[in-house]
Amino acid sequence: MILTTIFPFHNFRDFIDVILVVFIFFGIYKLIKGTTARSIFIGVIAIYIFWKVVSYLKLQYLSEIMGGFISVGIIAMIIIFQPEIRAFLNMIGSKILVKRRYKWLFRKAKPTKVRNLDTTALVQACGHMSHSFCGALIVICRTDKLEEVIMSGEAFEAQINAQLIETIFFKNTPLHDGALIIDGNRVRAARCILPVSHSKEIPVNYGLRHRSAVGITEDSDAVAVIVSEQTGRISIAEAGIITENVTLTALQEYLDKTFNPNFTQE
Repeated sequence: MILTTIFPFHNFRDFIDVILVVFIFFGIYKLIKGTTARSIFIGVIAIYIFWKVVSYLKLQYLSEIMGGFISVGIIAMIIIFQPEIRAFLNMIGSKILVKRRYKWLFRKAKPTKVRNLDTTALVQACGHMSHSFCGALIVICRTDKLEEVIMSGEAFEAQINAQLIETIFFKNTPLHDGALIIDGNRVRAARCILPVSHSKEIPVNYGLRHRSAVGITEDSDAVAVIVSEQTGRISIAEAGIITENVTLTALQEYLDKTFNPNFTQE
């Protein structure tokens, strides 16, 4: 009964209407997956469903309050999701993107021989910094491009290079504070400011680098690699969880599996 109140099916046209709404919402969800907007989007949907349930139960005062909140919330949602809405409309209008996205329906994809990430250079740099107790925080983008985080630092457009990474985090350089952002196989920015996690589950011995790594991986689908300045130990953060004391071999295997799954050697 409640389900038919939320999605009324009086005829076949109503059924098509609901299917199209679900399709659009699913498209928006996929677009914002891995970003902070995902949690907000799910919260808005939950509030809407709650409002429909309240209306069905005929709770007059609560229904009026929720109805007013929904009306104002539509405007707030447009403001909050402005970048995502623009990107979603651009995705619909882009024929090139559509062709690329559905290309797998017409032919079988072949494993690529191109590295998405130069893991060898990255692991080499982490190994040298670990040996010299040089602290570092490296964030590697996935679907979320972290544009706001990149704007908080010094912009870069350079190919990944072990010497470049080590130079950036050298203690006497002005760029060593903050995070290094890598997207694809390029260094995008340095000295970036990351959100710090305030989770009570984080051990008290974690410093600012580790808390920032947890924060950025809580808010996005990025992966963070941390080199401790005190111990020289290497850690990996993903989805708000840190794996400590990672060996260089394990780091190499993890990065290859995560960012170069289709890479094949000649």
